[in-house]
Amino acid sequence: EVQLVESGGGLVRPGGSLRLSCAASGFTFDDDDYTIGWFRQAPGEEREGVSCISVSGSSAYVTESVKGRFTITSDNGKNTVYLQMNSMKPENAAVYYCAAREGPSWDFRPDDFGYWGPGTQVTVSS
Repeated sequence: EVQLVESGGGLVRPGGSLRLSCAASGFTFDDDDYTIGWFRQAPGEEREGVSCISVSGSSAYVTESVKGRFTITSDNGKNTVYLQMNSMKPENAAVYYCAAREGPSWDFRPDDFGYWGPGTQVTVSS
């Protein structure tokens, strides 16, 4: 059974940094072809994709609005994906979710992902 658990959320000031972690179980990064994605959802907004990575090949995508500030990486030895968020802005505040799917995600839409973590709250405020 695939399970995902996010951690690392919290309160950060504008301009600050946070690193989110997504620990995955039920499959192995080295042996299985999965895509791990980070999504976020602010109150009253639709869930949107932030970044995703292919854990078998390490190809990655970052949405334009956070490019240059957010970086996604994977540690295959720990079966964990990280989202490093720098120079954070108030509009980056949301619940951040980790999601997984087998194979590549060509459109990077929430509907493409079948496994989800419970989410972690990120607040950006002075």
